[in-house]
Amino acid sequence: MINIFKTSKSVALSIDDFFDKIDFGILNFKKGINSYIKGNNEEFDINLKTLNFLEKDADSIKRKIENEFYLHSLMPNYASDILDLLESVDDIIDRSKDVINQFDVEKPHLPEEITNDYLELVSLSVKSVENVIPAARIFFTSPDQVKEKIQKVLFYHRETDVLSNNIKRKIFQEMDTLKLSEKIHLRYFTLHIEQISDAAKIVAQKLSSLVIKIKM
Repeated sequence: MINIFKTSKSVALSIDDFFDKIDFGILNFKKGINSYIKGNNEEFDINLKTLNFLEKDADSIKRKIENEFYLHSLMPNYASDILDLLESVDDIIDRSKDVINQFDVEKPHLPEEITNDYLELVSLSVKSVENVIPAARIFFTSPDQVKEKIQKVLFYHRETDVLSNNIKRKIFQEMDTLKLSEKIHLRYFTLHIEQISDAAKIVAQKLSSLVIKIKM
């Protein structure tokens, strides 16, 4: 997996496994929120439990990688940057778990007139992650290809931001039948779905910095 760094095969496999957990996690996040919006409670519960399990698994793998780096003094010139990158990647699944658990606990009511907007918001926010994980993977083998993939991350982040603002504007300016407390509750969940793409953008920015650093 890792060509530009001289390191152990076990660490390379662990990093690959870590990214797999994030991929599966964001897939279950998307399916789970979609199931909630469509009223498929049984499927939502399955995705909720799966995502919680994947988040714990990802944390365990990340700690294993960190221990290997420190124990064997791997990649001394880049170790702190790479571990910081992995921490930011892990934050994606952490946030995803938190959001889906908030849906489970607070049970927000989504009026029919904004359900399609929410489905699209989830899709766009997740696409940011679906593009940043391949960018993180390819960094370890072909860093010159990272920039192209990062552009897609930033594109979907912008689209997510625009749609999120439009949804919030619609909630507060057009949906007069809702109480203020209901509007605030919906804004809260809109914001947190949007923040999944914010986490992906942070990873993209750190990848860009790392690519520059290894070329110096």
